[in-house]
Amino acid sequence: MSDNDAGGKDQEQESKRAARPVTAAARRERRASARPAGKAAKEGDKARPAGKASAGAPAADAKSKAGEVKKGRATPKRTRKDKKPSLFARLVRFFREVWAELRKVIWPTRKQMVTYTTVVLVFVAFMVALVSVLDFAFRKGVFWLFG
Repeated sequence: MSDNDAGGKDQEQESKRAARPVTAAARRERRASARPAGKAAKEGDKARPAGKASAGAPAADAKSKAGEVKKGRATPKRTRKDKKPSLFARLVRFFREVWAELRKVIWPTRKQMVTYTTVVLVFVAFMVALVSVLDFAFRKGVFWLFG
């Protein structure tokens, strides 16, 4: 492997890291910069509550904008019930979600599994011994007391 190849991979990894924001603030900033210029100001005002000012705007400016915000239309009533998906569709969705959750699991390695199993077995053996000793002691105490 030449030095150029290694440098290219480092740059590629850096560009991948820079392409995906890590913090919530970076994600918001990226979303804001991705909006078309005309929509940024209009949607930004609607998305923020009327009482809060943006980071760069003074408080007086926020108060003047609060009067400009108008109510939208009323929430429509739900007169009809949504159709329930079929049993087959619900089962397919369930298994799809289960599979998605299992992909998120960090599975232990064989070494970790042996370690965890050993710890559990030692703990169970200790608890069995402790309960046996206490049982024996209480049995002797009851027989001594009540004869």
